Amino acid sequence: MSKKNKIFLACDEAQHVCNKTQYKNSTFWEKIKLNIHLLYCAACRKYSSNNSKLTKIVKQSNVDCLDDDCKEAMRKELEKAIKENAL
Repeated sequence: MSKKNKIFLACDEAQHVCNKTQYKNSTFWEKIKLNIHLLYCAACRKYSSNNSKLTKIVKQSNVDCLDDDCKEAMRKELEKAIKENAL
């Protein structure tokens, strides 16, 4: 049996497929194999559950990120402060 047609996944591969599924990048076959793996692996079920919770929290958050101009200004300010304090 070729490696591609295996039904059972190792935990590291299952976690990789779980991440792909989270971002809707997994194939139908990968999802089937992941669900089979989750039936008998409590650790990966927990990983999958935590992954889903994290995704939900991030989507619901109202975090505002700095724009590139602000980041650049902060970087320059930090470099200036480092040079002044290095003397």
